[in-house]
Amino acid sequence: MLDADFFRRWMTATAASVDREAERLTALDSPIGDADHGSNLQRGFRAVAATLEKEAPETPGAVLMLAGRQLISTVGGASGPLYGTLLRRTGKALGDAAEVDQQELARALRTGVDAVMQLGGAAPGDKTMIDTLVPAVDALGGSFAAARTAAEEGALSTTPLQARKGRASYLGERSIGHQDPGATSSALLIAALAETAGE
Repeated sequence: MLDADFFRRWMTATAASVDREAERLTALDSPIGDADHGSNLQRGFRAVAATLEKEAPETPGAVLMLAGRQLISTVGGASGPLYGTLLRRTGKALGDAAEVDQQELARALRTGVDAVMQLGGAAPGDKTMIDTLVPAVDALGGSFAAARTAAEEGALSTTPLQARKGRASYLGERSIGHQDPGATSSALLIAALAETAGE
């Protein structure tokens, strides 16, 4: 079973991973975005980690809702609202349970991903974070390791796609051949989850 401490460790592991990969995320964002994805997310997840050190939410849902609020208030651009919505809606779907199992997390995360799709209007194949998150959630019913692999493959799958949503869509065919930074940072989130689960 996964308790509040597990979710705190997941968010802290994500913050550490974003810290390490911030330059790569920004490099991916340079040709097709505003060249700020890495620095924006780094600022946001550092704030999440700092807040979770000071506050100790008592349920998994409360941890994710706090993290989501923090991201919305500290991350500029589209990333803050999208990641904030993902975590807040997942947290809300988990409710007040003190512990949740893997299947409950998978269902809650599906709710969060659906909310992101609604907010951003993106679907699989549009070259966004959705290309990572949908296969990851589908695989999470099996194992955390399978979710991680699906997320990494999803991020790589965005390279040959033409962007149909977000800033990159303005480039049309010139967006082809670049891996999507949002899909890449979403893969970091799922990899941190698998790492926290010990898979």
